[in-house]
Amino acid sequence: MPRKAMEILTETMFYVLMALQQGPMCGIDIAAAIEDRTQGRLLIGPATLYTILAKFEKEKYIQEVAVEGRKRTYRVTEKGRRAYESELERLRQCLRDAEREDL
Repeated sequence: MPRKAMEILTETMFYVLMALQQGPMCGIDIAAAIEDRTQGRLLIGPATLYTILAKFEKEKYIQEVAVEGRKRTYRVTEKGRRAYESELERLRQCLRDAEREDL
């Protein structure tokens, strides 16, 4: 059965929502939080980041909470928090499946 759009998050989408679990952030703060969390393994460029933020805003996963000039600050919504938790559980299940010894 085909999956619905946004049912499974890409790695970068997952990390954007992960960063926003810490509280409201602007794009630069989100990118820095991702780089820090992954110890530089995942670097997200502005085009990718702002494409994800626009998609998340459209899907109501995030909400813009402040604008200062060109700086926009976002917070995760309850819908976004549920999407993050759902993806986290899906990834945990993938790990449990991979670690099963009866393969």
